[in-house]
Amino acid sequence: MKTNLNKKQTIAIAAIAAAGIVLGALILGTGGHKETPPVAKAQEQAAKKDDHSHEEVEGRLELSAAQIQEAGVTIAEAGPARIKTTVSLPGEIRFNEDRTAHVVPRLAGVVEAVQADLGQLVKKGQVLAVIASTELSEQRSSLLSAQRRLSLARSTYEREEKLWHEKISAEQDYLQAQQAWREAEIAVQNASQKLSALGATGGGKGPLNRYEIRAPFDGMVLEKHIALGEAVKEDANIFVISDLSTVWAEIAVPAKDLATVRVGGKAEVKASAFDASAKGTITYVGALIGEQTRTAKARITLSNPDMAWRPGLFVTVAVVSGEADAAVTVHSEAIQSVEDKPTVFVKIKQGFQATPVKLGRSDGKLTEITEGVTSGTPYAAQGSFVLKSELGKDAAGHEH
Repeated sequence: MKTNLNKKQTIAIAAIAAAGIVLGALILGTGGHKETPPVAKAQEQAAKKDDHSHEEVEGRLELSAAQIQEAGVTIAEAGPARIKTTVSLPGEIRFNEDRTAHVVPRLAGVVEAVQADLGQLVKKGQVLAVIASTELSEQRSSLLSAQRRLSLARSTYEREEKLWHEKISAEQDYLQAQQAWREAEIAVQNASQKLSALGATGGGKGPLNRYEIRAPFDGMVLEKHIALGEAVKEDANIFVISDLSTVWAEIAVPAKDLATVRVGGKAEVKASAFDASAKGTITYVGALIGEQTRTAKARITLSNPDMAWRPGLFVTVAVVSGEADAAVTVHSEAIQSVEDKPTVFVKIKQGFQATPVKLGRSDGKLTEITEGVTSGTPYAAQGSFVLKSELGKDAAGHEH
């Protein structure tokens, strides 16, 4: 069928076709991109803002006051303090040799009684053992004889003095009696001092050969080398007694630390086997360095009223090497390692914020903060380890 189009229809069809071509070209020219509506732009900006806010609160722990108290966290303020720098040296508790005695009989004899046992606490003058000594019997006999001669010489002198004053006796007899009296006094003093040097008395009413060995001071019997019926020599080491109310902490000081460890310096001794510490004063520093160890010996005298510091115990001795003022310090136990960085948990309104810091000097109790926390900032002084654990749990939760 043949369709006849008039001129106006032909022109209209051509115009429509041209418009379609132009519109297609425009679409192809723009590459199909459309301008983002204003609402979509606002949503994108809000998302970015939320992401930025999330970065700011990273490391934050939101805890209420009740939760903080339940976790055992205590709050303190960072502030200035005086930091003592120390040198730590290994050491060992030893007997105070100035208060340790090796008891010897000082007279040979046979043991008649032993009244002290190993580990027993004894008092000064307490009888430790009794021996029978022939030499002591002779010494006491000499004293008794000298005392009798002195008594006779005194009576003779008094009689001769009276006769001389009455012009009955010659002055020479009086002077001879006076000399004999003086010599008898000297003989008694000599015999008494011999017995005193042996730690024995004049004998009294007991056997002349009975010798009592007594404790030289209050202390503990550490060694015992005597038995009933045993014959002992005058120089036998039969007891070792030590006064454990004071002990020595002996340390080995390397040559590089000798300038720090000085007599009169202060030191703190800490036990290695249990939680105990004590403060003392350095009383001795050796003048020689050992050929093998290349160290010098030093010692600290410690009071030991409760017998807690037992000889043989290993200790660590912290010797103060210097003191300096620090503008900002925190308790050393407040510092935790978070992502391999020293961190302090700063108190904020919502809870705590893990804040990385830079550390300065430390004395074990206080640590200087050179960057990250300012003076007056509240922080978790105790219980920071609990906060670190909670922070780790939160991080693990976000990863999942």
